Amino acid sequence: MQKLELLAPAKNLELGKTAINHGADAVYIGANRFGARETAGNSIHDIEKLVKYAHRYYAKVYLTENTVFYENELEQARQLAVDACNIGCDALIIQDMSLLEMNLPPIPLFASTQANNQKSEHIKFLEDVGFERVILARELSLMQISEIAKAVKIDLEFFVHGSLCVSYSGQCYLSQFFTDRSANRGCCAQPCRSTYDLIDKNGKIIAKNKHLLSLKDINLSDYLEDLIKAGISSFKIEGRLKDASYVKNVVAYYRKRLDNFLNENSEYKKASSGATTLMFEPNVDLSFSRGFTNYFIDGKRKKMASQDTAKSTGEKIGTVKFVAHNYFVIESEKSLQNGDGICFFDRHEKLCGTRINTVIGKKIYPLSMENINAGADLFRSYNRLFERSMEQQTSLRSVAAILTFTNNDEKITLQATDEDENSVMLEMPQTGDIAQNAELAANNIIKNLSKKADSIFSFTVNICMNQARFYKISTINEWRRKITEMLLTEREKNYHQKKSKININNIPLNKSHLDYTANIANSLSAQYYRRHGVQTIQNAFEIEKTDENKILMFNKYCIRHELGLCKHGQNEDLFLLNNKQKLRISFDCKHCEMKIMKCEK
Repeated sequence: MQKLELLAPAKNLELGKTAINHGADAVYIGANRFGARETAGNSIHDIEKLVKYAHRYYAKVYLTENTVFYENELEQARQLAVDACNIGCDALIIQDMSLLEMNLPPIPLFASTQANNQKSEHIKFLEDVGFERVILARELSLMQISEIAKAVKIDLEFFVHGSLCVSYSGQCYLSQFFTDRSANRGCCAQPCRSTYDLIDKNGKIIAKNKHLLSLKDINLSDYLEDLIKAGISSFKIEGRLKDASYVKNVVAYYRKRLDNFLNENSEYKKASSGATTLMFEPNVDLSFSRGFTNYFIDGKRKKMASQDTAKSTGEKIGTVKFVAHNYFVIESEKSLQNGDGICFFDRHEKLCGTRINTVIGKKIYPLSMENINAGADLFRSYNRLFERSMEQQTSLRSVAAILTFTNNDEKITLQATDEDENSVMLEMPQTGDIAQNAELAANNIIKNLSKKADSIFSFTVNICMNQARFYKISTINEWRRKITEMLLTEREKNYHQKKSKININNIPLNKSHLDYTANIANSLSAQYYRRHGVQTIQNAFEIEKTDENKILMFNKYCIRHELGLCKHGQNEDLFLLNNKQKLRISFDCKHCEMKIMKCEK
């Protein structure tokens, strides 16, 4: 059966455990260096703890080593790969090809989405040089994904939920240009979330003070079956900077949606072990989002920008119907509660917010009435009851196991077998007293052997007693503790950490020249590409230290289309203004793309 993997973000050890507890089949996490989220770094010691925890459920841990490396960092990058393998990480997610020129331990390599994985020819090349998985570009449609899947045998991963970069991943240099902070080095300043004025070549203002490059968040929960049929086997949730509430809710939501599919399609199975019992009803509308888009998944262009704000607006509640001196009334089927946070856009399209003090019937009494006006759409940015519930235990993940009890005059035998067919046996001398009531004695054994306690196992107990005997509860508890420890040890021993060694080859890349967009920042990366037939190589943007004649951002997203200005054959340049910086936008209507570059004064 084909395995389907739900892949979740892990900001740290605790959130990694949280993701696994709520149904993740795998998590991705960064170390203290070389991760694409500089502020989400972790010690090797903590990552090792997460690996041990995940492997109990046969879930996997992938280390993100997906920045570009400078020359003086190559040995540190190699050592991190060695450490990752030694502590049991299941794969490295990488962008910089210098790692393929090093003597690495046998750990699988995944090609990060920063490697610009858009076309089947490139993905076939990555497969041929030894990658075990490719994380596809977010801009692809179902049709494009299907074409890629037919051309390769490699494992394909795709983002299904979370924040979107407006640029093709790995092809954005705007942060480096503005702030000297490189997105390809894990320290993006997110200039795409800033406000801009849009003007034409004559200086006419088309849009003023808008978040023109800030996209809504992707949500492909309604496309999971389509993605599976197209060839995706790993479904990735973005969010290594998100909090526990977000991780719990979003992971649980997608776990539930995937399980519904698995229950109806027996030719597929989940990629890890155990069942997750949720103690709440997940709803992604209640977690951080800028509104949702399906991006380009269906091959169509729709409104996908969050132009009025780059912040989370939350769940839409309704429309303000009436405004009084100190309260307002809304049209809504949903109810607000004391302590909820709300936000709305005022008459000047500025996002405003306040807290709710009191709700009496349909009357809402907020902390402040400032800027609230009739007709405004109202959003709940903070759901007090939901967030409080997220502070409690919200899930229970357990591995199914059968525990068989037998006895005779001489001994007691316990055999435990889990859902992955790991099996252990415990034998003890007979110490029980003959029972007067056989049924009561049997129920006593079943009840106490079935206790969950702190175990990951959920035991189904079978009894085959040749003699009905009564045993002390403390004795039965000790049996359960011992057999549980034995079974857990057996599971950990039998966990299969896949080993994969890159076999160096000279398969041609079929490119004679690579420019700065290949993000080559060190000699080993250049050596790798020369070995594959590239003759001339330009240094990475971060190395060149010049922005002259360079495109700063490559986009599938189009401002013209977003603003309803897309007209065939009319693709004159437009300009973005931000804090006296002027950027030029050129449009490639043939390929339906746009590019942003520095505007020479």
